[in-house]
Amino acid sequence: MTSVDKRPAFEVPAELATPVPVDAPRRRPVATVVGAALVVLRVLGGVIWLIALTLQWPDVLSDEFDTISAEQLSSEDARAIAAAGLTVVLVIGGVILLVELVLAVLIYLGWNWPRVVVMVFATLSISGAFAAWWAGDQEITLQTTLLTLSLDILVMLALSSRAARDYARGRRRRG
Repeated sequence: MTSVDKRPAFEVPAELATPVPVDAPRRRPVATVVGAALVVLRVLGGVIWLIALTLQWPDVLSDEFDTISAEQLSSEDARAIAAAGLTVVLVIGGVILLVELVLAVLIYLGWNWPRVVVMVFATLSISGAFAAWWAGDQEITLQTTLLTLSLDILVMLALSSRAARDYARGRRRRG
């Protein structure tokens, strides 16, 4: 029977910060490819969410602003405000999705800082979903946050792997 060295459950931070040896893997690891693909899936999910929001915008407004009576705003004013609000949401959402898509491409190419940025935002997203659930404000269901939460967890698992880290950190030596 052969002895297999297992990866320790805890790694010393100083060892994680040491430079990657020059013989870092040159082939793109599967974890990096999967991580970048999962980020692209998040972008596609965001596009679908923005489309669904556009189609349901009147219902969203009536649910959120049910205290405003129809007499307080003229029909034209209400439509103009609703259109402006939707435009702002779509522009901000589109910019965020575009940045996320660029980060996915950079991760695929082996850059380290986009990998770290995506992992930080995934951590914040996971923590935010947990905090909202804990406070009782939001249920985690398939219609709400289950899909994005699962993608965030999978992104974290893929991009935090040793192979993805070594590949991204070894990029500066490969050129």
